[in-house]
Amino acid sequence: MQFPKIVTLILFSIIIISLGGCRSTQEILQIGEAADANPGPCPRAFALYDASRIVEFLDDTETFSNVGFTGEFQKVRSLCRYYGDKPIEGDLEMDISFGRGPASDAKATVQYEYFVAVTRKNIGVINKKTFPIQVRFPAGTNRVTVTERINKITIPRAKAGTSGENFEIIVGFVLTPEQREFNTQGKRFRVSVGQG
Repeated sequence: MQFPKIVTLILFSIIIISLGGCRSTQEILQIGEAADANPGPCPRAFALYDASRIVEFLDDTETFSNVGFTGEFQKVRSLCRYYGDKPIEGDLEMDISFGRGPASDAKATVQYEYFVAVTRKNIGVINKKTFPIQVRFPAGTNRVTVTERINKITIPRAKAGTSGENFEIIVGFVLTPEQREFNTQGKRFRVSVGQG
């Protein structure tokens, strides 16, 4: 007889739905605590204008023929997570382009340093760290773009209600005073100087 099979199927479906109803949506989707929506925005992340570019010259003459290597921050992106009253955790991703100019002596590898600083907006630096970056130019290539990632940047805050909007994440090259002055004056040789 067909009736008992239909009843059995209906009862089985009701049990499955009931069991599913006892679990939270997060448990069912298995996305955990990190899936909670951020109660505030992430800190603004950007490259400091005076340190966003680096230009190396063979000597003190600022001409195209004396350009060795150039570097420039292209994009800076951040992602952050709030966990109750704990510090905000941030991740950073940066696209940095490098160019090889006429005075580079066909050198295939160049190394620089860049900094990442967490600041209170318009107040001061909370933490600053320097990272090395080595760039390799494949044969026949005068321009490369590198993506750098920094994970788990800690952004302290006094209480749970403190928003990430009160902080900034600032990046830039470690420069000599002359290189910084070159940038401050708005002079530039772009990373594409080596392209013909």
